Amino acid sequence: MAHVTREHLDRLLEQALLADDHGSLAGRLYDVALDYSSGDVSRASILVQAAEEWRAAGQPARALECFQRAVEDGGETGIDPRAGIADTLFELDRHDEAREVIETVRAEGDVSAATAHSIAETLVAYGDLEAGHEWVTQALLTCASDDPERMSMLRTRYRIRLDLGLPEDEIDALVS
Repeated sequence: MAHVTREHLDRLLEQALLADDHGSLAGRLYDVALDYSSGDVSRASILVQAAEEWRAAGQPARALECFQRAVEDGGETGIDPRAGIADTLFELDRHDEAREVIETVRAEGDVSAATAHSIAETLVAYGDLEAGHEWVTQALLTCASDDPERMSMLRTRYRIRLDLGLPEDEIDALVS
């Protein structure tokens, strides 16, 4: 069992970026998660990072497994891993399942702004602008005014509203 530090993960990420080898990094992150005993970063967070690397390596089925393990682990991840599950299910052309996951997240409530923003981006990427607009608006209404992602959320919402042909509103006016 291993104690995982943020520096250890940063070294892994740096090596993989230099080698441009997402598959290798995903495998190494997965191994670190399996050997995890404690650390600065939760096992669930490491599994989410592994999942993202599997996706970048073109292996969405392996990514889905890592996202699901992160949910089962229950550790802190920043963004609900189910947002990644939904995105990956869309990528695998399992749209109905993806929407079920999103509805489960909505039904459970208490969605973080980062999770809502991630879901909004996924929905927009797969052509559901109206639902994406609802989710990003929710993200903005729940995020703190000093949230570093707030401007990104404002831009996402503004872009969606333009695509929907909606007039500018008071929230759009905050983008400058």
